[in-house]
Amino acid sequence: MSLTEVLENRFSVRAFLDKPIPDKILKNIFTTAQLAPSNCNVQPWQIYVVSGAKKDALKDKLMAALMGGNPPNPDFNWGIRYEGVHRDRQFASANALYGSMGIERSDKEARMNALIRNWSFFDAPHVAFFTMEKYLNIMGAVDMGIYAQTLTLLMSQKGIASCFQGALGQFPDPVRTFLNIPEGRGILFGMSFGYADEKAVVNTTRTDRVPIDTSVVFCG
Repeated sequence: MSLTEVLENRFSVRAFLDKPIPDKILKNIFTTAQLAPSNCNVQPWQIYVVSGAKKDALKDKLMAALMGGNPPNPDFNWGIRYEGVHRDRQFASANALYGSMGIERSDKEARMNALIRNWSFFDAPHVAFFTMEKYLNIMGAVDMGIYAQTLTLLMSQKGIASCFQGALGQFPDPVRTFLNIPEGRGILFGMSFGYADEKAVVNTTRTDRVPIDTSVVFCG
């Protein structure tokens, strides 16, 4: 599959088969992802990949934190409120997701249950947490995004589905404790991944992209 075909066919998957990825394939993907570029080649990423019984135990701890009423306390600033066209696109994305699941806007309970599935990793066999040293700030975050994009495209090329989740950065404390992540290293976001359940209606969700004239200015 060409890079263009990978980009055209990739989408966020929120339902997975109970089918772990073989270790050899997993390590090959993450090894190749190390080739991702970064500012001054600092390579700030450290990724924690959690699978099997350990993943299930971590899910229980995250769900306990969520259901216990603990407020989110992310390592990095998540206080942004989208405005204007960005707010419109956010709403359109949510409408596409809930629409594919047949959830009405007025059904608050169903919407909340769909949101909570983030912390059960959408039943994926694997989850990755993307971390970097906290002092790196925005430049480190740029590098992390480049790495994450590289990783998900490599996965897609091998038929492995994924979903990036900002939600998995909202409750870092149980993750940090469970995985022994140093205090100076922050959790930016997570990604659930595995083989897609093609029968799940949630995986029919598609979002559009704005035309090139909206995003790119050619000068000269």
